[in-house]
Amino acid sequence: MKKAVSFILCFVLGFGFFAFKADALGTSAQAHILMDADSGIILSQNNENTKMKMASTTKIMTTLLALEEAEKKDKVVTFTEDMIAEGSSMYLQVGDKVRLSDLAKGMMMASGNDAANATALTLSKSFEEFAILMNARAERIGMKNTNFVTPSGLDDDNHYSTAFDMALLMAEAIKNEDFCKISASKEEKIEFVYPEGKISTYPNHNRLLSIYKYSTGGKTGYTRAAGRCLVSSAEKDGVTLIAVTLNASDDWNDHKALYEYGFSLYTQIEPENNRIFNIRVSGGEEDFLTASADEDTPFSVPANRINDIEKKIYLPSFVFAPVSESDIVGKITYTLDGKELKTTYIKADSSVAEKPQPNLFIRIFNAIFSRE
Repeated sequence: MKKAVSFILCFVLGFGFFAFKADALGTSAQAHILMDADSGIILSQNNENTKMKMASTTKIMTTLLALEEAEKKDKVVTFTEDMIAEGSSMYLQVGDKVRLSDLAKGMMMASGNDAANATALTLSKSFEEFAILMNARAERIGMKNTNFVTPSGLDDDNHYSTAFDMALLMAEAIKNEDFCKISASKEEKIEFVYPEGKISTYPNHNRLLSIYKYSTGGKTGYTRAAGRCLVSSAEKDGVTLIAVTLNASDDWNDHKALYEYGFSLYTQIEPENNRIFNIRVSGGEEDFLTASADEDTPFSVPANRINDIEKKIYLPSFVFAPVSESDIVGKITYTLDGKELKTTYIKADSSVAEKPQPNLFIRIFNAIFSRE
């Protein structure tokens, strides 16, 4: 059994009150999940591994691929007839020219199926080839119960995912700064390359950005077959949570309730920062140096997982001189279920100069005449 971390004992009062079951919160969704984006801890779930249609939340993947390509080269895309799509649109006309990064905005704001098609045929030669790209990326993320067929999320019998997999996708997407910026925006303006001077403004369909103060982004989706789908993120006190609901009649309120429930489970932990360590020094004017843990900010964990935190101190048996004050000589890590929650670095409290070495003649002389 894992040992409790001693420095957090003061937080354990009332521990039993915070205990929860992973499926404790009901929603209107056929499937849902609430996940900690950083640790992967699941706080609430129901049918999270059931394969289902996910509608336009698919565009999280298409947008991520578009932005990753745009970071290397933000191509100018000419809209063609084979990119035309039914359903929600950013209203591109044949002959219009926009940048690849603007297609990402059109997907995330207006849920443009035309933007998704244009992205697919810009990054690959066909929709089938783009689906291969999508599925390869999904495999790298760890989405084991997902199969992408369309870039937009329009219904196809072989196009499906799960609440769990879509949470993994969102956790990956929010690592991308451009994705986060677009996803968090309530509207985006796009300046067309052609027609020159044309500017269109697209409002974000994600109402959570307006009705929930901790919301940081997400993507909506709907088809008659899939129902209302929503993948979103929220951040409070350094904790980022991801909520997914598939086929939900009351998704806005579901997500607000999931987040309020999830954030209420967390408590803050103070990293160790007042312990002194003694480390042997090789080749220094001093034989030992003192080091201490760097001042660091608290981190948050669900209160009922406090006893599962593993703390490890990494220190070398010795260090070589010279050592400068504030040099990193070790670290303290805090992990949960094998995933790192926090790292605090151990730094030298003072400098230790290298011990002067005698010149070669003196060393040879000492070596010869020190023999018995």
